[in-house]
Amino acid sequence: MPDVFANITAVPPQALEMISNVLELRASIPQQQEMLRTYLRDIDFPDLASVLEVGCGTGPIARVLATWPKVGEVVGVDPSPYLIDKARTLSPNSPNLVFQVGDGTALTFKEASFDVVILHTVLTHVPAPAAVLAEAHRVVHPGGWLGVCDGDFATATLSTGDLDPLQVCVNAFVEGFVNDRWMVRRMSRLAADAGFEVSPLRSYGLVETENPGLTATWVDRGADVLASRGQISQELAAALKAEAKRRAENHAFFGYMAYASMIGRKPR
Repeated sequence: MPDVFANITAVPPQALEMISNVLELRASIPQQQEMLRTYLRDIDFPDLASVLEVGCGTGPIARVLATWPKVGEVVGVDPSPYLIDKARTLSPNSPNLVFQVGDGTALTFKEASFDVVILHTVLTHVPAPAAVLAEAHRVVHPGGWLGVCDGDFATATLSTGDLDPLQVCVNAFVEGFVNDRWMVRRMSRLAADAGFEVSPLRSYGLVETENPGLTATWVDRGADVLASRGQISQELAAALKAEAKRRAENHAFFGYMAYASMIGRKPR
């Protein structure tokens, strides 16, 4: 099953609403917020910086960027008209923030239009990450910055022991919602090949036990993928979801995934 984000314009409204909710949920998690602040602090934003976020979704990262020190204007681009509409609705009082529909592999901006380009949890979902990075390099000023953060989906787990049935849900979720679970392992090389001077990777870990948020959605989405393929019944899908809730209520839930960020700079 292909990554739904790879053809987001073909996703039905009900699934888009789920994606919208997950994007906002993820952005509300303190660990995710600290990851974002950490790698943004690694970027030397010039005064009144012009910033482009590619693959902005509903806009939670762009909303942070719009209030970041020294940032003058932020443009968020996403191929989904639905998600762009959501982003606009959620950002009614941000005069320095605009959203527009656009393809990260074929941006409509002129060369050297921005001081900073941000790719937050985007490259794992696109079939052509090299093309996205090439476009980022084209539209950023000489001396400008690239900020990338993504999940290392090869590490995603809910297992609390061998043969844990919830891990089957995780595997199905990754197959259905991630184009390349190994992309983070090649992120630095891809950015260097695009022409950026690349910093060492920073690593982070998202761990959820009590009151799980993002990782709990892996069970729901993975069980739905398995049921849609006819691999399990709707009854079993419901039972797997119930098991995740039972673990959470009994302090027996464990969700984990590694993340990595990287800063690049376009040579002057």
